[in-house]
Amino acid sequence: MAEIKQTSLPGVLEIFPRVFPDSRGYFFESFRQDWLDKMGVHESWVQDNQSFSQKGTVRGIHFQQGEHAQAKLVRVIAGKVLDVAVDLRKRSSTFGQVYSTILDAEKNNLLYLPAGFGHGFSVLEDAVFVYKCSNYYDKASEGGVLWSDPALAIDWMVAEPIVSEKDQILPTLAAFVEAFQGGL
Repeated sequence: MAEIKQTSLPGVLEIFPRVFPDSRGYFFESFRQDWLDKMGVHESWVQDNQSFSQKGTVRGIHFQQGEHAQAKLVRVIAGKVLDVAVDLRKRSSTFGQVYSTILDAEKNNLLYLPAGFGHGFSVLEDAVFVYKCSNYYDKASEGGVLWSDPALAIDWMVAEPIVSEKDQILPTLAAFVEAFQGGL
């Protein structure tokens, strides 16, 4: 069975599958719905995504809103990233707080983020990033918060971040709060 840890943000879970190494390599179950069921999470996963990013890349902080809001189950299958969750739920006692952890292909750990969280990651080693989504992507429902917002004080652990033009012009947390009447 996997080890599951509740993080400092209610609803965000870090999962450490049990790995079985031997002389040939290793085996592990990378996903089991009963892991999440045990924690009261009953998502229906409808979409899997995969990206490759070179060391130094920062992606995020992204979310889907409204009827297209997504929970995510994220991990890396090669490399290492600093994965970041930002609580954007307007009625949450941890609104605006950040949780980060290193997802490492050697540890095979996963992070579960409920709907209502912004998500981003920085690439510490060239990485293949994969994630399950509880809802289909909808361009009209996408949004984000500026990755470098001083109010979030995120140490992305990269010296010279490679950031897309789209991510460079996302609103600050304060502007997000104003635009979304306090949150998602």
